[in-house]
Amino acid sequence: MAKPRRIIYPPVWLLLGLIAIWALQKYLPIASYDAGWLRSAGGLFMVLGASLDVWSMGLFTRAKTPMIPFTQSSAVVSSGPYRFTRNPMYLGMALILLGTVFIYGAISGLVVVPLFMLVIQKRFIEGEESHMEELLGEQYLAYKQSVRRWL
Repeated sequence: MAKPRRIIYPPVWLLLGLIAIWALQKYLPIASYDAGWLRSAGGLFMVLGASLDVWSMGLFTRAKTPMIPFTQSSAVVSSGPYRFTRNPMYLGMALILLGTVFIYGAISGLVVVPLFMLVIQKRFIEGEESHMEELLGEQYLAYKQSVRRWL
């Protein structure tokens, strides 16, 4: 199978999501709030998301398997956050976006989080899962059966 070519990688989609949240709040502020506790929750979501990303990347590094989508993976990482979600790096990015929405008080920005998740699922996750099935066969299929895609 030919490797799908992706020009815009997930961190760039995250950056585009952050810009979209800012732009929606600035130019299409449907509603906003100024609740300090929600802003604090936003900070917590951002820290949680970034921590999840760093932890997950560290596990990939320890397993000596690449993090770049659609590359020649050599192992199924199933420890740490990978016990609960097959995609903790993408989940971490979604949490960063959600945290940004709360910090900005940007109700209109809430639309960005599910759109980001949809784009990532369609452009990356579904193809990565097929790719992993081809590369790692039964080992990946067993993992896929036991762990959910997002949560």
